[in-house]
Amino acid sequence: MKKTLSILSGVCVLLASCAGNRPAPIEERAPATAAQALPAPAAPVARAGHHIVQKGETLYSIALEHGQDWRDLVTWNNLDNANLIRIGQELRVAPVEGAVQTQPIAPSAVESRPLETAAPATPPAETATASSAMLKREPLGGIEPYSDDMLARMKAGGGAAKPATAAQAPAAAAVPAATAAAPAAPAAVRTEEGVEWSWPAGGRVIARFGDGSSKGVDVAGRLGEPVLAAAGGRVVYAGEAMRGYGKLVIVKHDNTFLSAYAHNSKILVQERDTVKRGQRIAELGDSDTEAGKPRLHFEIRRQGKPVDPLKYLPPR
Repeated sequence: MKKTLSILSGVCVLLASCAGNRPAPIEERAPATAAQALPAPAAPVARAGHHIVQKGETLYSIALEHGQDWRDLVTWNNLDNANLIRIGQELRVAPVEGAVQTQPIAPSAVESRPLETAAPATPPAETATASSAMLKREPLGGIEPYSDDMLARMKAGGGAAKPATAAQAPAAAAVPAATAAAPAAPAAVRTEEGVEWSWPAGGRVIARFGDGSSKGVDVAGRLGEPVLAAAGGRVVYAGEAMRGYGKLVIVKHDNTFLSAYAHNSKILVQERDTVKRGQRIAELGDSDTEAGKPRLHFEIRRQGKPVDPLKYLPPR
């Protein structure tokens, strides 16, 4: 009996020792990546009056977004080259307090330049040169038919018969008053926040502010039609360095408002030119638009932020 208990005790001890040496279960875990191990750095926040350059931005687009002349940004940031800015760079986009900011010249004090030189007026008869007097000219009344009387006058040195005066001219030659060209009607004007606005093109609106990602309105037209300044001011940009705008003109009206005219086929003004409301500044084009659909893309920016142009332009 004692021998049996001894054997059983030995078996129990053996079983207990085996249970105690059982290996612990193994759990496999993927090593933590660097992104999981460290929290993502917070995006830098620009100081007041500054802007941090993002991917795809240019100095010109930053100036437009903040309602400034790109030359002012060059000056405020001491840039040697307007085309050399880097991602993450902090740029001043507002003038230093107390600094004098360039003001656009008042449109009323500006005299617009003609786009084409008018042909010189015909000199009066008394100032004509001797050489012009020798030119063979046809009488104003037309060619006199041959006759014996005319031949006699020519031999006598009397020349052809004098043309009829204005009072003696046939009534059919007079232009009826009804067919005379009427003066063009003045463009409609709407004054908002101290600026007089008029339409920059005569076509219909085919895309409104906020449609998709539109920051302005699109006005349909024909290739080469005139694009007019919607308000007086100073040209702060004229070129095609801004992606998505084609040939672009930007006019600064005051320290609050800019207007932008995009997708032109031809630019007729230069930077720093002063323009009057209604002055022709470009010709309508079709860059970056659907094929065969010329249009003007027009924006109004209030302190750099896009606003609905239809709230400023006169109603149609």
